[in-house]
Amino acid sequence: MKELLEHIKTVEHGFKHIIEAGTSILNDKSQPHLELAQEFLADESYQVRMLGTYMLGELSTDHPQALKILRTTVAQDPNWRVQEMLAKAFDHYCFSIGYEKSLSTIKEWLSQPNPNTKRAVIEGLRIWTGRPYFKENPQVAITLISEYRENENKYLRNSIGNSLRDIRKKHREVVDQEISHWVNDPRFEYLKKLIQK
Repeated sequence: MKELLEHIKTVEHGFKHIIEAGTSILNDKSQPHLELAQEFLADESYQVRMLGTYMLGELSTDHPQALKILRTTVAQDPNWRVQEMLAKAFDHYCFSIGYEKSLSTIKEWLSQPNPNTKRAVIEGLRIWTGRPYFKENPQVAITLISEYRENENKYLRNSIGNSLRDIRKKHREVVDQEISHWVNDPRFEYLKKLIQK
C-alpha cells in the first residue's frame, strides 16, 4: 500500500493512475475500503485525496455514507483536481443508479450552498444530453443547469455555460429559448456569450 501511494504522488497529471490504484485497492477484499478512503482524504497530497475521492465514488452506490462524505467533506477540498475527481465520482453514482432514479440526489446536491457541490453535478454529468433520460428530456437538463446561473462563483458559472453550450449543439432552439428569458445582467451576458460560442 505504501509503495502504491508513493507512486501516485509522483504523477502530477491525469486520472488513469489514480483509477488503477483505486481499483487495485477495491479489488482487495481484505481492506477496509470506506475507512481507507476517508483516511486518504486527510492526506496532504492531492493525488492521495483524489484516490480517496475515486474510491468513495465507487463505494457510493452501496454505502450512503460514502455519498454523504463526497457531498460534505470532498466538496470542501481546495484543490481543483480533487474537484474534478468529485465530478467523476458523482457521475459514477448517477450512472450506476440510473440518471432518472438519481434525479432527487441531483437536485439535493444542486441545492447545497457550496458551489463545488453544485459544480460536481453540472460538470460531472456533461454532456448531459448524452446521458440516458436526459437524452430524451433535454429540457429537464437545461432547467436544472440554468437555475444556478445567478451564483456568484465564476468557476460554477463557467461550468453552467460550458454545459449549456454542449447541449445547444443538438438542442439549439431549446437552449436559446431558455436564455432569451434571462434578465439584463452582466453575468448573464458573459454566460450567453459562452453558451453561444
